[in-house]
Amino acid sequence: MSNITLRGMTWDHPRGYEPLAACAALWQSRTGVRIHWDRRSLQDFESFPVEELARQYDLIVIDHPHVGQVTREDCLLPFDPARLASIARGTVGRSFDSYLWQGRQWALPIDAATQVQAWRPGRLESAAADWAQVLELARAGRVALPMRAPHSLMCLYTLCAQRGAPAREAGPELFDPETATAVCEQLGELLRLVDPRCLEMDPIAVFEAMAQPDSSIDCVPLIYGYVNYAWAGFRPVRLGFADIPSFEGRGPVGSALGGTGIAVSARTAHAKEAFDFAIWVADAEAQRGPFAAAGGQSGHAAAWEDDAVNATAGNFYRATRATLEGAWVRPRHDGYMLFQHAASLRLNAGLQAGEPARAIVQALNAMYRESLA
Repeated sequence: MSNITLRGMTWDHPRGYEPLAACAALWQSRTGVRIHWDRRSLQDFESFPVEELARQYDLIVIDHPHVGQVTREDCLLPFDPARLASIARGTVGRSFDSYLWQGRQWALPIDAATQVQAWRPGRLESAAADWAQVLELARAGRVALPMRAPHSLMCLYTLCAQRGAPAREAGPELFDPETATAVCEQLGELLRLVDPRCLEMDPIAVFEAMAQPDSSIDCVPLIYGYVNYAWAGFRPVRLGFADIPSFEGRGPVGSALGGTGIAVSARTAHAKEAFDFAIWVADAEAQRGPFAAAGGQSGHAAAWEDDAVNATAGNFYRATRATLEGAWVRPRHDGYMLFQHAASLRLNAGLQAGEPARAIVQALNAMYRESLA
């Protein structure tokens, strides 16, 4: 039996740590390799430097926009493409490709997510079909929208892409001015109708509020899906999930891709053991089996298509797959992560102050040009 212990870092939500803990226990029984998982907050996950984590951990769960920065910092080891065919074939949407940068695969998708729609079965007959219905519900005080940084920027991305003008990764102008101005006006209208606390809420906070029996929230039109809240008994109220509302006949295209990938630190003393676990946990057997059973939001299509997995999850996967298949990949260049945080704060400040939408977009485009430099 092996006496090797690996250290891993993931994020602090049952979806983030329970499936990895379950898979680690099974892996130890098979190989003798122990894996101890630590956690960090969702905010830290979205912003904490991967380079610092790589000094302390063998395995790191990351978000795909980090890859440009971590490539420059040389803090991760690339995966051997010869071992990845099954995982690549099983990608949902562009989850696998989102961790491919400069010809190398820096992480493997273990969790697939994008902005989808959440709703309250029993209160609504179905999810909102279009944005006109969302506004009707919002005027009745039945809508929430997580807008804490960086989620406000994610909403801007999603809605621009759905209108046919996705943000331009190569720049120099990130947003089409006319489209983004219209979207900022749309977000401003929604913000005037929802609880002001939405500006300080991330998806977890919204779900926790929405899943209480006395909640007034019946519809969240854009929110990163969390499969746990579709499980019976996870919280007092079981939530429903659906594709994002259509806009003028345009379907669920352009949602800002999220999810997580598992990466191997360049500082590890046990690279083989770390790679072996990462590849196993990202492939079909683990993803459809122990990962999904422990509350993970699988990144492999084998789980998304599985009848038993969908039954447990209230059909979460099938109900949102079209949105994920049409999702848009955020920029990933070195410098993007600083832009993402600063731009989200700038967007929120402008929306709160009632600043003209065109001025907000001009400021965001100027910030993006600086990030490319």
